[in-house]
Amino acid sequence: MQWTDDAIILSARKHGETSVIVQALTHEHGRHAGLVRGGVGRGSRGVLQPGNEVQAAWRARLPDHLGSYTMELKRARAAHLLADPARLAALSSACAVAEAALPERQAHIAAYDGFLVLLEALEDSDHWAEVYVSWELGLLRELGFGLDLSACAQTGETEGLAFVSPRTGRAVTAEAGEPYRERLLALPGFLVGKTDTSIPRSDVADGLALTGFFVERHVLAPHNLKLPPARTRFVEKFAQ
Repeated sequence: MQWTDDAIILSARKHGETSVIVQALTHEHGRHAGLVRGGVGRGSRGVLQPGNEVQAAWRARLPDHLGSYTMELKRARAAHLLADPARLAALSSACAVAEAALPERQAHIAAYDGFLVLLEALEDSDHWAEVYVSWELGLLRELGFGLDLSACAQTGETEGLAFVSPRTGRAVTAEAGEPYRERLLALPGFLVGKTDTSIPRSDVADGLALTGFFVERHVLAPHNLKLPPARTRFVEKFAQ
C-alpha cells in the first residue's frame, strides 16, 4: 500500500541508530506516522524540522503497519524563525498541540489548511499571536468542540461579549457575567470582531488561556493527556 501527499512535519524522534519516526500532518490522510530510514543524517535533519512543508510518500505492506516515509522538502519554515524565540516557541507549540489533539489517520483538511495559515502568519504577520489563538479555536471546531461566541447565552445580545462559560463554551456579556466573573473565562475582543491596530498582549494571553482550557478539557483529558510542555513554554515565553 502506498500514497503521496502534502504534509507538515510535527515531530521527528530517533529510532534505532540511523532512523527516525516522523509524525506528519498530511492534507488527505490526517496525522500519520512513518519511519524515515537514515533520518538522523545531515541531509535529512534539515528536512525533518517541525513546521517544514514536505511532499511525503508513504509505503507499507499492510494498511495498519507503521510504514516508511520518503520526504522531499517543499518549504523550510523553522529556519526563518530562529531569530525570534517567541514565534519559534509558537511553532513548536502548534506542532505539539496538533500531534496530541488530532486523531491518527483521520483526514482533517480544515486543520491542515488552518496550519498553513498559521505558518504564513508566523513568518510574515505582526498579528501572528492572534492567529495562533484563532488556529486553536478552529482546531476545537474541527474536532467537534467549537465554542459559541456569537451571542450571550443569557440575554441573546451580540454586543458587549466579555466572558465565556467554562461549562458550556458559550459567550456571556460583561453585564450578565459580572456577578460570576470569577468563575468565567475572559473573552478577548479580537475573537468577536473587535479589531484594533494594536491588540494588548493581555488580550492574547486571555485567548491562550481560553483555548488552552477547552483543548485540555475536551480533547486531551479524555485520553488522560495534558497540554504539551511545548505549549506551556510558549505561553511563558509570550508572557515575558
